[in-house]
Amino acid sequence: MDRMFRVIAFWTGIFTVMFYIGDMQKTAILFLVQTAFFLTVGYLNLSERMYMYLFAAYCTVFFVGFTWYTEFILVPGFGH
Repeated sequence: MDRMFRVIAFWTGIFTVMFYIGDMQKTAILFLVQTAFFLTVGYLNLSERMYMYLFAAYCTVFFVGFTWYTEFILVPGFGH
């Protein structure tokens, strides 16, 4: 399971570079923080159960944050 967190860190790192190249600095910083989190957790050698708990907590924070963003921040149809 620790390797999967390193794989996720790799892909969030790729997204960080792509967002930075695309001149989206705020999103790049967000993904850089996620990359650091996943890379750090990937090298902690925790138990399988703890990795599952961490991933569940990450998913919960993501879903709550995404729902809050789409409900209160996002302006539908903006950018056309």
